[in-house]
Amino acid sequence: MASSMRSLFSDHSRYVESFRRFLSSSTEHQCMQEFMDQKLPGIIARIGDTKSEIKILSIGGGAGEIDLQILSKVQAQYPGIHINNEVVEPSGEQIAKYKELVAKTSNLENIKFVWHKETSSEYQNRITEKKEIQKWDFIHMIQMLYYVKDIPATLKFFHSLLATNAKILIILVSGTSGWDKLWKKYRSRLPQYDLCQYVTSSDLSQMLDKLGIKYECYDLLSTMDISDCFIDGNENGDLLWDFLTETCNFNTTAPPDLKAEIMKDLQESEFSIKKEGKVLFNNNLSFIVVEA
Repeated sequence: MASSMRSLFSDHSRYVESFRRFLSSSTEHQCMQEFMDQKLPGIIARIGDTKSEIKILSIGGGAGEIDLQILSKVQAQYPGIHINNEVVEPSGEQIAKYKELVAKTSNLENIKFVWHKETSSEYQNRITEKKEIQKWDFIHMIQMLYYVKDIPATLKFFHSLLATNAKILIILVSGTSGWDKLWKKYRSRLPQYDLCQYVTSSDLSQMLDKLGIKYECYDLLSTMDISDCFIDGNENGDLLWDFLTETCNFNTTAPPDLKAEIMKDLQESEFSIKKEGKVLFNNNLSFIVVEA
């Protein structure tokens, strides 16, 4: 690996911008919206039965767009019930955006929001030390398990916090996605970052099976338009390269042979499909619902 290559996570503003480009180039949020509309109402149908308040815990809630979709479905299922929504999110920047979104969104009167600026493991340590274990009716962990050091221990801990009829919703990339193949083939040749793990739904299923935890898994199709990656000097393409490889300035720092190899692979059918002149990377998502 060339010494000039460094992890994308070492440059926060570059990471944020490349992530923004990923979202605008992919159907990630549309895919999540489809799940929230079609599947979530059935999943949360009993979480608030016989309860005067519904307690929801968001782990890695980000800027809150998906959180508010989830809350609107809970409100529709349980009109007028009080909802206590606590958010664990390590980025102050994201929490500020989340608060802005809440401030300009209507119909949130029956929801109490509390934000904790910490990682999931910091939250786990704090709660364990206080010995005040609160039970939750719905916990969601959306695209965040990559940033957890000990995933089985994290799953076991949050599963222990589930109340009667409660569920955990985990969203992460599918074992059938292009990410799975990209990570398996190239991880040893790309910069390593100890705060990020390559994990897909296939890995997660094995962990849950080993823990003896019951779950259901739904896969939804999603794509990312990476056509700009094949245009020299294209700024959007450069940022998408960074996101794909988790490498800062991949296009200018990667060894030419590595770049050529990945570029060739990304156009193969196991990674992407070609449609109407575009190259669409397989960004399939898995929605894993864990039962109490």
